[in-house]
Amino acid sequence: MNYSSLAYVYDKLTFNVEYKKRAEYIHALLTENGCDGGILLDLACGTGTLSKYLADFGYDIILVDSSDEMLNVAREKLPEALILCQDMRELDLYGTVNSAVCSLDGVNHLLKPIDVKNMFSRVSLFIEKGGIFVFDVNTPYKHEKVLGSNTFVYEKDNIYCVWQNSYKRKSRAVDIEIDIFTEENGTYIRQRENFSERAYSIEDIKSWLAEANFRVLGIFDDLTREPLREDSQRAYFVAEKL
Repeated sequence: MNYSSLAYVYDKLTFNVEYKKRAEYIHALLTENGCDGGILLDLACGTGTLSKYLADFGYDIILVDSSDEMLNVAREKLPEALILCQDMRELDLYGTVNSAVCSLDGVNHLLKPIDVKNMFSRVSLFIEKGGIFVFDVNTPYKHEKVLGSNTFVYEKDNIYCVWQNSYKRKSRAVDIEIDIFTEENGTYIRQRENFSERAYSIEDIKSWLAEANFRVLGIFDDLTREPLREDSQRAYFVAEKL
């Protein structure tokens, strides 16, 4: 999935994500576990908005995403950062990093358990011993009860977006079709993106982290230090490289 159509409207459509608040939260999780500064790897970084806020805390950022279009937008925000167009399942860096993050469903975009395992393994290879890996995932509850087979409509400035989901109960995956209408000189131009996300159980994720030589330090409900509830929609993991 390249997000080619979404790249240049993505920031407007994610106005409610609270990037600054998320960066503050991630920074707190990192510093509380001994990673205040140094080189930070941002996987599936998208347009780099979260990365920019994290850079403001003094981290040297490495941006990784599989979409050239997304990275072109990110480059405008962080011209001094190292930017790599890579599949995070095949991550290949020039050296090690102090910490890593993967935010806003990045892990859910990996549709097979082996994909998640490979990504964890590659992060483990390039993160220093004692380094901290912070990432979030959409929960199975969110996929079934919130995203489901539902349709959502968004309108912002001159952009109209129709988001249609199809839920697969057996795999807990959601097939997503997005139609984007942008206005140019009084005419609306339509573009379409298709992709899927899959939810994994907390226990599976913990097991795969252990296989990749990570120790789980905490699992929290979205943007809190509270434990997960049955209806939690997003889970944050904090893991240490052993």
